[in-house]
Parts: sequence; structure tokens; C-alpha cells
Amino acid sequence: MSNTTSTPRAPGILGTIERVCDRLPPPGVIFFVLFVVTAVASAILSGLGVALVNPATDELVTVQNFFSADGINWLLLSMVENFSTFYPLGMVLVLTMAVGLCDEAGLFSAAIRSALRNTPSVIVPLVVAFVGCNGNIASDCCNIVLMPLAAAVYYSVGKHPVVGMLVAYAGCEAGFACNLMLSASDSIATGLTNTAIQIFLPGSDFTIDMSCNYYFTFTSTFLVALTIALVSDKIVAKQFGTYVRPSGLPVIEKQELTALERKGMRNTGISLVVYIALVVAGYFLVPLAKVNEDGSLSFIGSPLLDGIIAIMFAAFFVMGVTYGVTVGKFRRMTDIENAISKQMSLMGSYLVFCFFCGQFNALFSWTNIGTIIAISGADFIQSVGLTGLPLIALFMLIVALTNFFMPSASAKWAILGPVFVPMLMMLNYHPAMIQMIYRLADSPFNIITPMNPYVWMLLSIAQRDYDPNLKIGKIFAGLLPISLILAAVWFVFFLIWTALQIPLGPGAAYTMPAGVL
Repeated sequence: MSNTTSTPRAPGILGTIERVCDRLPPPGVIFFVLFVVTAVASAILSGLGVALVNPATDELVTVQNFFSADGINWLLLSMVENFSTFYPLGMVLVLTMAVGLCDEAGLFSAAIRSALRNTPSVIVPLVVAFVGCNGNIASDCCNIVLMPLAAAVYYSVGKHPVVGMLVAYAGCEAGFACNLMLSASDSIATGLTNTAIQIFLPGSDFTIDMSCNYYFTFTSTFLVALTIALVSDKIVAKQFGTYVRPSGLPVIEKQELTALERKGMRNTGISLVVYIALVVAGYFLVPLAKVNEDGSLSFIGSPLLDGIIAIMFAAFFVMGVTYGVTVGKFRRMTDIENAISKQMSLMGSYLVFCFFCGQFNALFSWTNIGTIIAISGADFIQSVGLTGLPLIALFMLIVALTNFFMPSASAKWAILGPVFVPMLMMLNYHPAMIQMIYRLADSPFNIITPMNPYVWMLLSIAQRDYDPNLKIGKIFAGLLPISLILAAVWFVFFLIWTALQIPLGPGAAYTMPAGVL
């Protein structure tokens, strides 16, 4: 029996969306086109004499023409800097080295299998969803590792394996806005938000840090995992029915940890505990805390918080090396270097994206078009009285619709951030809240965008291992209720959270602090 099947078009509106999305160029090309469009728009708007007063500075803001001597000189002198200072670039590359080291050592695979083995059938959906929500700290390797493992676990306890893959996929995708730990998605979102703030308030030292949404994202982890588990068990599982394995396909059972892998996990846990103890000791003794005028220590504004990327890098590096050495993956220093190099070699397309996105962001700032749009948009919203829930709903709708054509959260926020962050700041919304609203609108709909490459990987693995006749329409029919119900439940939870005025994160507020605008 052949396992090879062609990937069909999704039926109805999903097929139309897929055909449209297939025609979109790669992200680097998209931002090159946006650069050209911005350059042309700057010439037109400058020629029309467009200018507005910035209420943050009381200064007249005019559009600068890229096609001028100043514009050409600006590009020649700043092109390299536009790329090298693009905020997410350094953070992602640094974390990729450490996280990739753990992946190459086999730590993530062992950790996920350890979490899923011997799990009672009734809580399997919750465990898979919960691991997915937290596994996104390993970025894309979460989907790659967790989906086939979740399918094997589901099959081993008598559940439909494809439903297990859907639960794992939904957890990994929705989890980019929830986690028990700070992750790369927090740093990327914060970096782009700070870039948007600097575009609007050049020279200002007002920024947010990557923990600004942590209280909400930490708590949301349990809500998201529970929602995905319940919807998959009560609705999605009934759509798929009882699984009957086609003849000719090999039986796939869940993999148990070997004795050496268990030893590696134990040693890794010990090394992590020791590392955390050293960090905690450093907070009080070095100190890595911020020392206030009265001599008290503060976590907010401390070197520990500001240097969280370095702290996370060292943590993953220690865990990856400990596990790799224990299981014999790393025997020489060159093995560690080769593992890091292998992961970094896969970052070529991301570097291309960062180059063109950096140029676009810089031009958007230099021409003042983003500031003009923000001021005029805020003026319009204020004139029609659109505030509160209607304003938030409009913002979330735009993000959700954009998701169907551009699944990358960083790419979308790189475009929408420079417009919506200043616009909502002028309506007294704190950037920490604006960023959380964006992530809240983005994550649930990551699950159902046909532009996400991992949904096609899901289909391919499912066809290969469990059902050669599976179609993409069935996949989206299973993912759609998870996405829509999760979006509704999560939004209601956000409304309750904000109504109670619970901080979104350490030092994060809902409204702008006095004196910034």
C-alpha cells in the first residue's frame, strides 16, 4: 500500500485563501516591496506638503522625501546600521545558539517524551496541550518534535492519533502568547514594540521590558491548555471518530526514555538547579538587583531583568552541554561548536528577513510616515469616539485578518507596530497593554492560517503514518473550533483580568505614565 498522496486544495473559502497565499512572495521580498512603496509614498506626501502637529512633542511633523539628496545620503550612510541594530536580530541569534544546542543534544526530545510517558488516558489531551504551550520556548522545534510524539501517545492509549497531532499543533501555535517561562517570543515582541516607540518618540528613554506581559501569559498557560484539551475532547475527537488503522501501515508506539537518557535528564535537572541558585545568590550578593536610594533591592530595572537574554542563554547552554555530555552526544569541544553551527546555518532566511525589515522600519521612521499615520488615525478615532472595547475589537480584527496572509508574528508586528503603538499610546494605552492585545489576537488564529508551514507538515506526517487518505479540509475542520473557541475564551479572560486591574507584568501599567507624552 502506497503512503504517497498529493496534497489537495482545501475546499471552499479555505481553498481560496490558500490559492491567494500561495502567490505571496517570501518575507524578504515583501519588505523590499514595502520599502519601495514607502519611498514612493514619501515623495508623493512630501510633494503634497502633508504635515501634522505631534501632540507628544508639540512639534510640526512633515514627511521627508526619500528621493532627495538627504534621502539618498541617509540610505548610503545607514544601511548597515539599519540591519545590525534591528532589535530582534541579536536576541534571536543569541537564543538560537543556546536553544539549538539543547535541540542538537536531544534534550528537548527527551524532555517531551518524559512528560508524556505513562500518562493516564483521561488527561492525555491536557498534558499534550500544556507541553505544547510551554514547548514553544524551543521555537519551531516544538512542532517538529511534539506532533509525532503526541500522535504516538494518543494511539498508545486508544485515542485518534491525528487528534493528538492537532492538539499538539494548537498548543505550540497558541502558546506563543503564553508560557510558564519568558521566551524568545517575549523578547521579539518587546523588541519590535520598543522599535515602534522609538519611531514615535525618537531620543526618548521610555521603553518596556520583555517581562511586561509575564503575569498574564503565565496564568494564560493553564487556561489555554485546558481550553484546547476540552474542545479537542468534546468536539474534535467526535469529528474524527474511532481510529481504525489502515492495513499495511506499521504500528508506531510511543518511545520510552533509555537509561542513559534518564541519567541525562537527572544531571540536567541538577545543573539547572545549581545555575538558578547561583543566579539567585548573584541577585542579592553581587548584586544583580537594582539598588534604590534607600538601599533596598528592586527587581524592576535591575541588571538581572535587563540582561534576561544573557541569563536565558547561559541556562540553555548549561542544560544542553550537561545533557549532551551525559548521553555521549558531545565528547569534544568541537562537537558543541558543530551543534551550534548546524543550528545557525539554518538562520539564512531569517537574516534576509531582518535585513529588509530593518531597512523598511528605518525608512518608515525617517520619512515620518508612521508618525503621520498614527497622529491622523488617533485624531480620526477620537473624532468618532471609538475607544475602549470597539477600538480593541477593531485592532484585533485587523491582526486576525492579517494572520491569514502573513503568519509570522514578528513580521506582522513589524508592520502593524509602528502604526498602532503610537496611535494607541496617544489614546493613553500603555505599550505593554497594546502588545498584549496584539499577541492575544495573533496567537489563536495562528492555528488556522493556511500560510503556516507546520500545518502542511502535520498533514504529511499524518498521511504517512496514520491515514493516507486524510485531506487538508479535515485538518482545518478540526482546528477551526479550537481556534475560535480559544479566541473567545481568552478574550473574555483578558476582559476580566483588565476589569480587576491586575498588572499584566512586573511594572507594567494599563495607561501611559505621566510626563512621557
